Amino acid sequence: MNLRAPFAFASLFACCLAAPCIAAGQESPEPIAPIRAPFDMPQLTRPVFPDRTVDVRAHGAVASDNAADVAKNSAAFAAAIKACADAGGGRVLVPAGHWQTGPIHLRGNIDLHLAAGAEIVFSDHFEDYLPVVPVRVGGIELLNYSPLVYARDCDNIAITGPGKLNGNARAWWPWKSKETREIFQLEARGVPPEKRIYGTPEAAIRPSFVTFYNCKNILMEGFTIGSGPNWTIHPVYCENIIIRRVHVLTDGPNNDGIDPDSCRNLLIEHCVFDTGDDCVVLKSGYNEDGWRVNRPTENVVMRHCSSKRGHGGLVVGSEMSGGVRNVYMHDCHFEGTDRAVRIKSRIDRGAFVENIRAENLSVKNMKYEVAILNMDYGSDRNATVKAAPPVFRDIHLKNITADGAPVAVRITGLEAKPDAIRDITFEDMDIKSTAGVIAKHAKNLTFKNVNLTVAKGEKYNLTDVEGATVDGKPVE
Repeated sequence: MNLRAPFAFASLFACCLAAPCIAAGQESPEPIAPIRAPFDMPQLTRPVFPDRTVDVRAHGAVASDNAADVAKNSAAFAAAIKACADAGGGRVLVPAGHWQTGPIHLRGNIDLHLAAGAEIVFSDHFEDYLPVVPVRVGGIELLNYSPLVYARDCDNIAITGPGKLNGNARAWWPWKSKETREIFQLEARGVPPEKRIYGTPEAAIRPSFVTFYNCKNILMEGFTIGSGPNWTIHPVYCENIIIRRVHVLTDGPNNDGIDPDSCRNLLIEHCVFDTGDDCVVLKSGYNEDGWRVNRPTENVVMRHCSSKRGHGGLVVGSEMSGGVRNVYMHDCHFEGTDRAVRIKSRIDRGAFVENIRAENLSVKNMKYEVAILNMDYGSDRNATVKAAPPVFRDIHLKNITADGAPVAVRITGLEAKPDAIRDITFEDMDIKSTAGVIAKHAKNLTFKNVNLTVAKGEKYNLTDVEGATVDGKPVE
């Protein structure tokens, strides 16, 4: 068991047993600026916790690099969380040091606080993550290995920094090549969620790192997280979520940064992403299972974030069968990602992506496109394709400066339904790229004050596009 690799953190501090505890009520955290969005959005505030601190050391936790301490610390963390919750809630303090543990299950009214110099290193023994718990994997409800940090049906929960969460997940990564694909057929076959029981190496379904499932009033702030088995921060069916000043540093397969999944009222701000997959990606269920649940992701604001690496800065899909609407990203910088804005789906997804706005972006050295809207997402071949076309509409990109990309904008709709992508606007953009705008099968594309500097070909290459205009003039 290698409990330190592969998450290369900075050197850590030794555990200071005599360090004084700071109670939750004694702090004056940085205020959250008002949320201004082009849709109705509540002004989110941090959850408030009782002025109480429970130190994990008081319940037997030991800071060390000894793998034998996993079981001891798992029990100690659980005992500290229970004691704090039973007393009415407050802060569970993880002091400086290396803390080796199995999964951590939070409760309502608990702030798991990672002190400066604290690093929680999770076990790489699969059996430590049993028994199975309800989760959503790839847009499918089932029971699987516990996420590394998990909460279900909780109000007022938090993970706060400045410490670190190390998933130590390299042992899980080979499962990518052998994971079962049958889960994507379960709803169509009539298998109810409570009968979808996995949690075996044979099924090889990797858990997410942090999953909050059907929770409200959530704060994640100030910590660093990386090296998870699968998706990194994965709220499912949650409301009123603040994620701020979190550094997401991931490698490995499917290591998305933040995956809000059928959630509403979410603020993501001042986060830094260096990810092996998408940075922020909005989900809402897969095909029949997403239609059954029928819960959109809605009311999302992402601001003042940056990336060093990732498949997309702000991404929607491809599992979006419950719909995604009311999304506003602004004042972000993306450098070295595959794309800045990426909306992806397939002909069998159904539902909608609507009222999406991105503005005031600086973009540099994209691997593929600055922005892409794609209804022929090729990475998903799990199900028999049937025609249930989604709709992308009312999507607006404004005030974007981009230097370096093979393609400025790519739009790929459906030949059988060319109005499935419609009412898309691009305004006040300055893009330097190899190719310009490449679009097919779409309706009502508006380009206003868009300056394209392209190295090859025409600035606008449109096929089967109805109602395209550039500065008010029709494009043939």
